[in-house]
Amino acid sequence: MKIVFHGANAANFRTGFEAMLQGDHVIADLSDALGRSGEREQYEAADIIIGIKLGATDAVPLNAKLYHAPAAGTDAIDRSRLPAGARLCNCFGHEDAIAEYVMTALLLRHVPIPRADERLRQGEWDYWAGRPGALRTELGAQTIGLLGYGHIGKAVAARAKAFGMRVSVANRSSIPRDALIDESFTLNRLKEFMSSADAIVVSLPLTENTRGVIAAAELAAMRPDAMIINVGRGLVIDEQALYDALAGRRIGGAIIDTWYDYPSPETPSRQPSKLPFNTLSNVVMTPHMSGWTEGTVRRRQQTIAGNINRLARGEPLINVIG
Repeated sequence: MKIVFHGANAANFRTGFEAMLQGDHVIADLSDALGRSGEREQYEAADIIIGIKLGATDAVPLNAKLYHAPAAGTDAIDRSRLPAGARLCNCFGHEDAIAEYVMTALLLRHVPIPRADERLRQGEWDYWAGRPGALRTELGAQTIGLLGYGHIGKAVAARAKAFGMRVSVANRSSIPRDALIDESFTLNRLKEFMSSADAIVVSLPLTENTRGVIAAAELAAMRPDAMIINVGRGLVIDEQALYDALAGRRIGGAIIDTWYDYPSPETPSRQPSKLPFNTLSNVVMTPHMSGWTEGTVRRRQQTIAGNINRLARGEPLINVIG
């Protein structure tokens, strides 16, 4: 089969990919713009496309049997532009990495090792045991709220329980209480859920139903010292409402990894929002890095190659969207 890796993002999954395939295939590496000689023709003729974007102005994959996103999110892929019978699949494999990111971000708020190191290098013993005012808090005394209980939510819950945290969950469908979950809410009780935890972790995908689902009223329901952590999609949280809540110190702070504005080839360096989140001292900003590890890339390669092998054998695919 003819396989193309379309664009710079897909190229991250190229190295070592052939070794995971069974049978003989022709593989091409194409630029985002398909501007080099012959690239558009290769794209249109491909049986399998690995990529993250298929919009109204993009070339149409005329011959595709499978469009495989090397990511969980497929909101930038317009399924109506795929030929009849083509399957759209995605990848996970990022949940362990994101769970480590979440727990690290939370731990650093309770165990201030970087600050302690900085101060001791200056001869100051700010956190010395027994010193007045040096007591710190413990992560295990906190409640974590998980908005979304898919791959990421389950991985975070397991690690949170290992630290002794209480876990509450909000999900579209009801989740029964078990060894990991202390309290469960459906999305029609979202404000009640938002008030249930010291840290809210958002891992929802972006859909028409989740766009802006956390707005001013939901943020107002949070505990005044609570944190919100977004590792899902930026637009799940209303941009202006989040900025206002943080600027007004109405919540304890935010750790934001998924954003509202992203770099492009024309503007590779830019702020991640039209609002000045970068001026707020109660925000930790990271550049959509929470799931980006060597392990994530390897696991996603295995998923994509596995589906191509299944397609070649005429077997059912996994992670089919819709």
